[in-house]
Amino acid sequence: MKLAAACLLLASTLASATKTYKLEDNEVDSSVCSGTKPAKSLSGYFSTTGSEYDTKDDKNYFFWMHEAQNSPDTAPFVIWLTGGPGCSSTLALLSENGPCSVNEDGTGTIANPSSWNTNANVLWLDQPAGVGFSYGSTNDGTEEMVGEDAYYFVQHFMQAHPEYSKAPLYIFGESYGGHYAPAIAHRIFEGNKELGEGDINLNLKGVGVGNGLTQPEIQYEYYAEMAYNNSHGIQTVSESTYDAMVEATPTCIDKISKCNDKGGFSCSLAYTYCNTKLTTPYYQTGLNPYDIRKECGDNPLCYDFSNVETWLTTDSTRDALNVVSDSAAWVSCNNAVNADFKNDWMINYDGLVADMLEGGVEVLIYAGDVDFICNSLGNKAWTLDLDWSGKEQFNAEADKDWNGGAGSVRTHAGLTFLTVFDAGHMVPSDQPEAALQMLDAFTTGQQL
Repeated sequence: MKLAAACLLLASTLASATKTYKLEDNEVDSSVCSGTKPAKSLSGYFSTTGSEYDTKDDKNYFFWMHEAQNSPDTAPFVIWLTGGPGCSSTLALLSENGPCSVNEDGTGTIANPSSWNTNANVLWLDQPAGVGFSYGSTNDGTEEMVGEDAYYFVQHFMQAHPEYSKAPLYIFGESYGGHYAPAIAHRIFEGNKELGEGDINLNLKGVGVGNGLTQPEIQYEYYAEMAYNNSHGIQTVSESTYDAMVEATPTCIDKISKCNDKGGFSCSLAYTYCNTKLTTPYYQTGLNPYDIRKECGDNPLCYDFSNVETWLTTDSTRDALNVVSDSAAWVSCNNAVNADFKNDWMINYDGLVADMLEGGVEVLIYAGDVDFICNSLGNKAWTLDLDWSGKEQFNAEADKDWNGGAGSVRTHAGLTFLTVFDAGHMVPSDQPEAALQMLDAFTTGQQL
């Protein structure tokens, strides 16, 4: 996206043969955010100590984890990453796919019957530093940093909570999480090949990306088509504007290609040119970039999350969630962090996806069909273009009906592309039941 009651504080230090891990988390009173069935919940911080990008040893990532409401001892473990870049995963927990949502006036919470922790242990992670309640040194705006820092966060969490360490692990990202999820999962994938002393072999099974930006060199080709020739027949721009977008597309793609070849300033040029020519025309319509059926309105995010902000910034909530007093005030999306990633924006990360597929990690790419900004057309196109051993067979597969007409799906040898009908950028918000069925199927090895 462009986006807890008295408790027992646990603070300790866990030493391995060569590392000292800082731990600080707590069990949250179930009344703070209860789902349809009570489930254990943890929140707080773990450091990224061990990462070469935490040079000052001061990065502390905030998380909120909810155990599965059903059979938590045998449930898969899911880590959720909201994109932005700069938006809080805690926002997603409270407005998309967590066990509770915040009531209208921001004074309490109500249960979400389609929470992703129904059958999975789910951890919502605010990252990188500066996002949500997480804090620490300035980010360098690279996915190498994102992967390295998150890897050590996960190591520290699993060291402290070994009861989850053997569970099948799935990394899910939304929006700019199309960069984050492949980067973090691939760092875990590589880390398992050569574990540091004292590190845990993490049971990585799958990666999921929802309406993500993963392969901009292909995805930017589809903005003009999504604006004018989408599946809902909504012409969001005039024909002349559409023609101008089509005309600008080859130059944009050339600039993205140069960014991936040369890096640096060429990436800044690609970012400025492509967004000016291909996304700004849509923004100028006043429509919601996350749902072409809706007006954006006056809120910069096109959605009103003021109730979530009210609830998360009260002292009682901060105390219950073990938010440290010196961390920054919570905001849904941090614009400074967003700016840090300007040169990362146009980098392609599909190669990491292909590498993991070849290594036996399953991949789910899903997209709501009314999202403009990370649309289903571009996401499907890059999965078809992906260079991996199963490419020919995947492309030969037919799109099949999914979940009684809720979408269409194509799958082969560990790669699945799923279109969710009548859903925008945030599929769990727009189609909550279908999103939960998707998650449960993917994380239990069922054919989607």
